[in-house]
Parts: sequence; structure tokens; C-alpha cells
Amino acid sequence: MVLIWGIPSESPIQRLLDELDTLDQPYLAVSQRHFAETNLHLTVDASGTLGGELAYQQRTYPLDAFTGVYLRLTDENTLPEYRCLAADDPLRTHAHQLIQSLTLWTEWSGCRTVNKLSAMASNNSKPYQAQFIRQCGFLTPDTLITNEPAEVTAFCQQHNDRIIYKSISGVRSIVQTWQANGDADKLALVRHCPVQFQRQVEGFDVRVHVIGELCIATRITAQATDYRYALQQTGESAQLSPYELDDDLSARCVDLSRTLDLDFSGIDLRIAPNGSVYCFEVNPCPAYTYYESHTGQPIAARLAEYLSGHDNYYRRVWQL
Repeated sequence: MVLIWGIPSESPIQRLLDELDTLDQPYLAVSQRHFAETNLHLTVDASGTLGGELAYQQRTYPLDAFTGVYLRLTDENTLPEYRCLAADDPLRTHAHQLIQSLTLWTEWSGCRTVNKLSAMASNNSKPYQAQFIRQCGFLTPDTLITNEPAEVTAFCQQHNDRIIYKSISGVRSIVQTWQANGDADKLALVRHCPVQFQRQVEGFDVRVHVIGELCIATRITAQATDYRYALQQTGESAQLSPYELDDDLSARCVDLSRTLDLDFSGIDLRIAPNGSVYCFEVNPCPAYTYYESHTGQPIAARLAEYLSGHDNYYRRVWQL
């Protein structure tokens, strides 16, 4: 049985459930919003094996019945059911302890998990993650992280004002082009919070979804600085199409995902005109349905097979 834990109305979870149904694979979808109806009890036997049981909506499931887990958790503070609780409500403590128990079990039980919360944490700091990106043979753009306006000015001059800026953390931000003249009034704001500035790299974008040892790559063509917001930035939507990676690049993507301990990842690349490959970041919980809906690539199907333990099956199907 596969365990899915998150907000079932989100499209990545909906698509995964559709494909699990197609496989006739049993699953349990736990809504994070129903934390009041959820309990997770952990045990350790004489051999040190971590086990226990999950109670959800008046039914109980032994944890060793789950062979795969898909986590797409939301910050509990954003849940309406949580926010309405009084500060001293015991349910607040219960919700917190529930995620702690889930984290402990998925970290130590050995159950195939997409993805462990500890592995997802690498994206909380882009500078930290960039070290692993370079170790796996990818280029990264020249980067400045600063809250000193004078350093921003010097960096822009060094790179002929071909600069973009974005958040350092894992919180989604819109990548913007820095306009040396038009954004001059923003320089003082940099003092309030360090910002990441990077040399703008020419070329086209490729998103690679790595599932185990399988890569599904999508080429994105857009005039926008951030193709996710191409319509807002340029008035024209980004164009997405399947893209074939060579064996070396595919192997490096798998190696990067494995190095970050991710069973499923979304790797953002840019292929420069001279063929050089830059990696911007690795998303540990990718919203893959955006790419799948534009290209028809079977990302959800391959993910469902992986969680179901059909490794040989999904490799064979993809190679046909």
C-alpha cells in the first residue's frame, strides 16, 4: 500500500492518485487538514525495528503495510483548521507531534519515501544547495549575496548590468532582471535583507524530473526572465516540449538527486549557446503537473510506478 500525505486537492496529489488507480495499487490518502482525526503511534521492537500504526478517520493501518510514501506537506500554520485554534488548544500540540512522528518514521523505517523531510531541507538555502550542484559537475552562475548596496552596484558593473535577482531561501520568489537605472531606488532596501544576485546566463531552460534513476526532461522556450511567469512578464506564455538528455547529462542529474538524498526531484538547468550546462537549483517537492499538462509526459505515471515498487516496469515502459 502507498501512503500519500498532504492536501488531496492539490494537482500533484490528484494526478498521483489517478495513476495509482490506473495501476490498481492500493493507497491511503491522508489529508493534512484532518489532523484532528489522525494519530501516529510508533513502536520499537527488541531488534530495534521501528514500527507502529496509523489511525485515520476511525480506521487503523499497521505502518509495515506501507511500501511507499509520498509527502507533500503544507506549513501547518497555514491550515484553516489550525489557525482557528486557541494558543493553548491541545490540538495544536497534537498537530505538531503528528508531523514529528511522521518525520521520525519516514527517516528511520527504511520505507521508500518521496521525499524525506530532511532531504527536502537542502532547498531552504540556495547557497548551501549550490555546493552540491557544483560537486556533481554542473556550472553555477557568478553569484553575489549581499545587503550592501555598493556591492550590488559593483557586481552589476562587472557583468555589464546583465544581472538577475531572487530569494536565497526555498520560499518561491519571482526571478527578476535587475535594471541598473530603473531599480536604483530599490538599492536601499537591500540593507534590510540579503538578496541573491547572479550573472544572467544566455540559453534555454530545461526542467529535469528525476524519479529514482529515470530522467524526464522538458525544454522551455520563453522571452521572460522567469518562465513560470512569462505571461505576466512578457505577455506571451512559455512554450514547453519534451527534451532528450544525452547519457552524461542524464547521469549527472541522477547523481545530483541521489547526492541530495532525493528520490524525486525537479532540476532547473540552462543550456548555454556553447553547450555549457548551468544548474540553478533542485526542487525537492516539484509541482510537476505544470510540465506534464503542457507536454503529456508521463511524470505522474512513472512516479506512481516508483512508489509502487515497479522499478523494472517503469524503466521498461519508458524505454519502449
